[in-house]
Amino acid sequence: MSDPVKNVLMIARHKKVEALRMATGLTLLDDLIRVAVIDGLDRADPEVELQLESLDFAEVPVVEIDPAQPAGLAELILQSDMVYVV
Repeated sequence: MSDPVKNVLMIARHKKVEALRMATGLTLLDDLIRVAVIDGLDRADPEVELQLESLDFAEVPVVEIDPAQPAGLAELILQSDMVYVV
């Protein structure tokens, strides 16, 4: 019997590149993966760009959350079965 598909949310807050890397690894599962980034990303960093390209290829949505407007993050958390904060 197969496990049901889970809704997984990765919140990139402190170690953003590591969170993106972990989300990329989670794409190996059959679960629905989403990424929420708090306070934006340093898109000039080649590591960030590499991970974003991988997530884009895997069709993983990456949204940037303004900490002054937490309602979007709250909605994503409520829709998730599992939440990781890195």
